[in-house]
Amino acid sequence: MRVLTTVVSAIALLGALFVGLRPIGPVPPLGGFLDPARGIWAVARTANLPADQEVVLAGFEHEVAVRYDDRGVPHIFAQTELDAARALGWVHARDRLFQMEMIQRAVGGTLTQLVGARALPLDQSARRLGLAQAAEAKWAAIPEESDVKKAVTAYMEGVNAYIAGMRPEELPLEYRLLHAKPRTFRPQDTYYLLIRMSQTLSYQEAELRFHALEQLVGRAAAEALLPVNAPIQEPIEPVPGRTQARVATSTFPAPRLPDTSRVAEARRLMETHDLFAGSLTRTEAVVGSNNWAVAPQRTAAGHALLSGDPHLELTLPSIWYEAHLVVPGKMDVYGVSFPLSPIIPIGFNRDVAWTMTNTGNDVVDYYRETVDDTLSPRKYLLDGEWRDVSIREEMYHIADGTTILRDTSYATHRGPLLKTSIGWLSQRWTAREVSDEGDAFRRGMLATSVEEFYEAMQGYRTPAQNMLAADRNGTIGIRSTGRYPIRPGDGRGDLIFDGTTSTSDWIGDRPLSWYPTAINPAQGYLASANQQPLDPGVRPGYHGSEWPSPWRAMRINNLLRSNPQMTPDLMRQFHTDPKSEFTPFVMSALGDAAEAAKAAGTWTESDEAAWAFLNSWDAEFTIVNGGPVLFDALVNAITKHTWDELIIPGENRRVATPSQMMLVQLMRDPTSVWWDDRSTSDVVEDRNDIILRALREAWTTTRSRHGNDPREWRWGKVRTARVDHLLRLPGFGRDAIPMQSGPGTLSPSDGNGAHGASWRFVVELAPEIRAWGTYPGGQSGNAVSARYADRLPIWAEGALAELRVPRAASDLPPEQTSARLTFTSADKEMR
Repeated sequence: MRVLTTVVSAIALLGALFVGLRPIGPVPPLGGFLDPARGIWAVARTANLPADQEVVLAGFEHEVAVRYDDRGVPHIFAQTELDAARALGWVHARDRLFQMEMIQRAVGGTLTQLVGARALPLDQSARRLGLAQAAEAKWAAIPEESDVKKAVTAYMEGVNAYIAGMRPEELPLEYRLLHAKPRTFRPQDTYYLLIRMSQTLSYQEAELRFHALEQLVGRAAAEALLPVNAPIQEPIEPVPGRTQARVATSTFPAPRLPDTSRVAEARRLMETHDLFAGSLTRTEAVVGSNNWAVAPQRTAAGHALLSGDPHLELTLPSIWYEAHLVVPGKMDVYGVSFPLSPIIPIGFNRDVAWTMTNTGNDVVDYYRETVDDTLSPRKYLLDGEWRDVSIREEMYHIADGTTILRDTSYATHRGPLLKTSIGWLSQRWTAREVSDEGDAFRRGMLATSVEEFYEAMQGYRTPAQNMLAADRNGTIGIRSTGRYPIRPGDGRGDLIFDGTTSTSDWIGDRPLSWYPTAINPAQGYLASANQQPLDPGVRPGYHGSEWPSPWRAMRINNLLRSNPQMTPDLMRQFHTDPKSEFTPFVMSALGDAAEAAKAAGTWTESDEAAWAFLNSWDAEFTIVNGGPVLFDALVNAITKHTWDELIIPGENRRVATPSQMMLVQLMRDPTSVWWDDRSTSDVVEDRNDIILRALREAWTTTRSRHGNDPREWRWGKVRTARVDHLLRLPGFGRDAIPMQSGPGTLSPSDGNGAHGASWRFVVELAPEIRAWGTYPGGQSGNAVSARYADRLPIWAEGALAELRVPRAASDLPPEQTSARLTFTSADKEMR
């Protein structure tokens, strides 16, 4: 039924798609589109893997055996690393070809050639930021004799071999809908992928948001609301003797009333921010990853345990592809790969397991430049002299070669030079500078201990990641690995710099010894959840600003502290733990507001009903619970009424939304001027007034939306996940997926539902490695394949599947084998 629904949905889309895609080229005859051999129905013929297949290709040094297990994971058994890479390229292309093309074109700024003029803004942004040039420069800097260069080249040989031998019926559905054909891939396209991930995991606009806020409320207030250091500290580098988070007291200077000129500047900053980030309003970070490891002395079986839980945008097909690569005596690595790369960035081998979370390190800076021509600059001022602007002419085409735009990109020695509402800004970003993350990852895959893993990753630069590792010897470790630029002055990077002087430029990088690091801490466990990596009270130093609230970090540390006999299944349960450390703070403040209203005689019967319902809630964000429905509405209402000062007059959105951590800090000051609602000029509200107003509003709106009887409310109907198709095609995604997930929990969620756990896994570093994992989707990119979204049910349940790790092809039993693929060489002599 799912296959029929998907195909019918695709046919229903044809009219709208063909109208929208007319600039790409002529529309194929409808009869041809429905041809069973070559049309839309052909996708069903190739939806599943052949039971046995032999592929003869040039380039392979030896025969390669691929065994697909019962979860559709290819186990690739090769005699050389290059043959393993070729085979992986081929199987990636068979399952994820269109996805690979989309990634490369998104970075290269050539989406218009595939989907038409509608993609022009995306292409312009990619080109103006110089993403393709950065990828090309990284590739060009790698020595020809480099092992990673050879591996990536072999991988792309496999990709292109699949494309060259692809039968008409194997053309992915998306190409058919777009009336397009696959491109030929190049080795450097792998580094386009690395640039794409750096872009996804780099915060690029904190300084713009800060300056917009400064215009509205003043510098002192802006620094209090968007602080450099988090007031609640639960760092990844443990503080000896500390058994709970450190909570500091924050003060909130009164907001300054902005004048007309400052409001205008805030609006211009808002427009500039939109240019880089798409939206100026920022709520609590929901792309929140978690990882943790436990030493043998705190596990039931006496083996180290590691858990990875990276959170990213959810798509079909998934951003990840599971694979297992075996080269006897050289490599035996299992994990998730990115289509377009032969690397396993998160996974394990027979000796060590590793995973990552984003550090939130500040890796992007902006410089306000003085140019000779505000419309078309040719020179920029530096140290009293005019320097030449680098100019690149850009041509944008659609599929038939028609030019739809001629544009110009500019750059200074720092990076792209961009015209914004606040003038010309240049942008410096670590990812745009030469480094070789591919080589670091490749060597990390071959490590046999935690120490070897971190040694292999010394050259890793971007995106900065909290790299967690554990090995069979019982060692656990974590290191915030990446490039940490040293800035002039106080070292802060959250401000816009003066571009007219070279004294604003970076003056070096932090040494490896400075990185936040912990190996085998006395507490016996380690965890990261995007929190500030170092407690500045213990070891000062600028890493970034606007840290997400540490509720996840606090929760996982509390769970690990309280469980001295850890098991893999407990680790699995933690992925969807239903509690948030934020909840008690709000409930305590709500209790104070209730007592104050009762004492003042303003407490109503309706207030009592709302309070009684929340007070009886077990504080768990489970699917069947009704409490989270009202609690979430309450928090949203408190946020709305508290931060009214952050709305530009005449606008309907905040220039910034302080984190929940800052809201908690404000709750500790019940009479702060920030509680006063400016729209009620005849009343001065305090904390209790705002919280009571929010409770009443939440109770009314929740009953209106979900029914008068709160016993019928269900969180699983309100907060759901959705996994969209890459092109947002109706019928090709999955939506309204109930999740045990909530704001501030280890499985964070927002109302959008499009972000979440992109891969969950647990590894037990026993003498014989054991692992469990899943991701939201499936191995195949074919929407009518049984492997397209088959993992979604267990992912939504918070369950994990056992991961098969055979040492040889013969070790995978028939009942666990779904398909066999053999590569043999077309060369006359097998080496």
